Amino acid sequence: MSDTPAKDPVIAQKAPYPVEVSAGKTYFWCACGRSAKQPFCDGSHKDTGFSPVKYTAEEDKKVFFCGCKHTGKPPFCDGTHSKL
Repeated sequence: MSDTPAKDPVIAQKAPYPVEVSAGKTYFWCACGRSAKQPFCDGSHKDTGFSPVKYTAEEDKKVFFCGCKHTGKPPFCDGTHSKL
């Protein structure tokens, strides 16, 4: 892996990740696209210039985490994947 920060995140998948979240639990969404534990961070962003996005669920529900990593509303899908 290069020490040069990446300009764009890796596209993990061109679809959202539906996840049942639990009220009060904190999640760290992978912003770089390199994590093996998508859509969550596993530390693979080291030396990329990216940082995970912290999300704390307010209630038990299904949310759609961005899979393409190009969303304008991180950590959630906003449909950007349909334009990539």
